[in-house]
Amino acid sequence: MAKVLYHITMSLDGFVAGPADDMTWLSGLHAGPNPVVERVLGEIGAVVMGHHTYAPATTAEGQVYGGRWSGPIFVVTRSATPTPGFTLVEDLGDAVKAASAAAGDGYVAVLGATTARRCLEAGLLDEVLVHVAPVLLGDGVRLFSHPGGTRVRLEPLELSSSGPIGNCWYRVA
Repeated sequence: MAKVLYHITMSLDGFVAGPADDMTWLSGLHAGPNPVVERVLGEIGAVVMGHHTYAPATTAEGQVYGGRWSGPIFVVTRSATPTPGFTLVEDLGDAVKAASAAAGDGYVAVLGATTARRCLEAGLLDEVLVHVAPVLLGDGVRLFSHPGGTRVRLEPLELSSSGPIGNCWYRVA
């Protein structure tokens, strides 16, 4: 049975994207190979993303995982234009269910902060893998933003580093 995994790189000050969803800050990181990334890429069976992540992902520069992974991708949206290689689904639960079926025993990787937060709130998120980068963005999109939100306990599965990047892998309790 597939596990649903939020897999993301975050700045040390807690942002996964800069202001206006800017992701260019990632291009300056020269961390070299990361064994945790390599392992998880081999275990991903499907991807779920929201419409904000979908638009850049459909460009040549914004391929999922930089083009290092390919497989079924499910987009939670009500107003996007279909693109080959992407399955559009209106309901988050339906998207995760379809992605889980496609992933088999692999992971369903969740891409996008809003989609990950919605999965967490719906009880659909099993694990969180955050790669902490040695950069301070100062502003942008937070890892999980839920003002006045609920406390969620996480159980550590693996804590390691690869060069300057910290790998923090947790199970949602």
